[in-house]
Amino acid sequence: MIRRWFLALFALLFAALAVPAGAQTASPGAAKKYRVVMQVSDPDPRGWNQTLNNALQLTKNAGKQNVEIEVVANGMGIGMLKQGSPSAELVAAALAQDVKVLACGVTMKALLLEKDDMLPNIGYVPGGLIEILDRQREGWQYVKGG
Repeated sequence: MIRRWFLALFALLFAALAVPAGAQTASPGAAKKYRVVMQVSDPDPRGWNQTLNNALQLTKNAGKQNVEIEVVANGMGIGMLKQGSPSAELVAAALAQDVKVLACGVTMKALLLEKDDMLPNIGYVPGGLIEILDRQREGWQYVKGG
């Protein structure tokens, strides 16, 4: 009886050691998502459009299901998210592809902007820079946009 128990324990230990590290938690064929945070802080609409186009191209090339993207607008880049923005259609297209488009609360407060001043369906964060730093701390890749 003790011998059988010992053999079973030995077999389990051997099987656990034979499995490569990390294989126990990853499902077969599971690819790691691209996680990207993009910053928009420039007042130039050409930069806004480039950032949004980059986000859209990444979702197209990698597959929408394989990416998590946040576009954080702070400083003078907040104009990208105001009503009447020349980038409004691209913002809507990005949102339709599950790109999170976020406005910095610190900037909004400094410029006396309210949610009613902003494009519909965007998100809000208390501080744009801390959002970017938190994402980087979590392992997200940073891309400086317009």
